Amino acid sequence: MKPMFLPAVEANPAPGPYARAIAAFAKGGGEYAQIWHLFAFKPQATEHLAAFTHEILHGEAPLTAGLRELIAAFTSSRNRCPF
Repeated sequence: MKPMFLPAVEANPAPGPYARAIAAFAKGGGEYAQIWHLFAFKPQATEHLAAFTHEILHGEAPLTAGLRELIAAFTSSRNRCPF
């Protein structure tokens, strides 16, 4: 995977679930969202962002969770950002 713009953030994850997920995906050669590096770097500062994102994509809403995921994937594609 292409390195992110902030190499000091990418190289210094704090212990936690995002650091473990990054390591597991990297070991298996899989891709993951680069924002996980920010979540791993400052987990206390980003836990609210992660909860917000989860609620927006998966919480109760007029649009189905699948349609919201599709909208997010399409938007990411248009921005040339892996989803």
